[in-house]
Amino acid sequence: MELRHLRYFAATARAGSVSAAALDLHLTQPGLSRQLRDLERELGVALFDRDGGRLRLSRTGTELLPLATAVLTAADDLRRAAGIQAAGRIERLLIAAPTVTLTDVVSPFVATLGHDDPVVDARVADGTSAQAMLVDGADLAIAADRAPAPFAVRRLATLPVWAYVRADHPWAAHASVPLAELVTQTLVSVPAGFTARAALDAALAGAELAATELVEAGNGTIAQALAASGRGVAVVSDDPRFDLHALRIELPGRATLALRLSASWNPRAVTAAAVEELVERLRAFVDDRYRAAD
Repeated sequence: MELRHLRYFAATARAGSVSAAALDLHLTQPGLSRQLRDLERELGVALFDRDGGRLRLSRTGTELLPLATAVLTAADDLRRAAGIQAAGRIERLLIAAPTVTLTDVVSPFVATLGHDDPVVDARVADGTSAQAMLVDGADLAIAADRAPAPFAVRRLATLPVWAYVRADHPWAAHASVPLAELVTQTLVSVPAGFTARAALDAALAGAELAATELVEAGNGTIAQALAASGRGVAVVSDDPRFDLHALRIELPGRATLALRLSASWNPRAVTAAAVEELVERLRAFVDDRYRAAD
């Protein structure tokens, strides 16, 4: 049995027909059918039920498909690990994070990387848990929550959630605004599930407050654009735009409204050492960037 036979099996199961799978695999339909029958003959079972020109997974094929997929994944991991050893470094890393984090934190950091660093790919993961990001294939997940064991976790940054107002707003001369005062205004924020909105909702619930009026914008940039047009006070974690003035939001006590981001990764993955080093550098970058902005 060869790996290509398992790839043909998985591709055909995924495509739903030999003709579609053959097109995806750049094979002839008779050639693919022959390869599938060779695999069935070697395994001694029928992987597909054939009814005229139609093809569907048999009960046995359904049972064996996850095992075949696991073998292919392990082979890909082996190939990737071998490539890392041959090159002496990781070539590419995938970071998953909410949109704002990718825009205001990850992207500026990636711009500082050198030729000897991995090429960083990014995946938007708004409203997604860190664990789900990693299970979905990310090498590094950045989120407000922490992935459970056995994943490794490191606190990455504490970033403010800002209240943005126009230069002609009465608060434009202030550095901060109490939460109880903020809720008297029309608030413009991102949809529920976004990290900044989750932090705002939690703060309001904890203080037993409610916004007088809350307008949802599709993302933080639109929220700030609406604030710039006089539609209300934008409450987002994005960096400032449209010449808006940023105020920290004072919570009851001495705290201010903020997001606590954590980095999570798989410590057993071949990329683990490279990811951990990148996380430490990202922590230092974020600390310098936002300390300088204070």
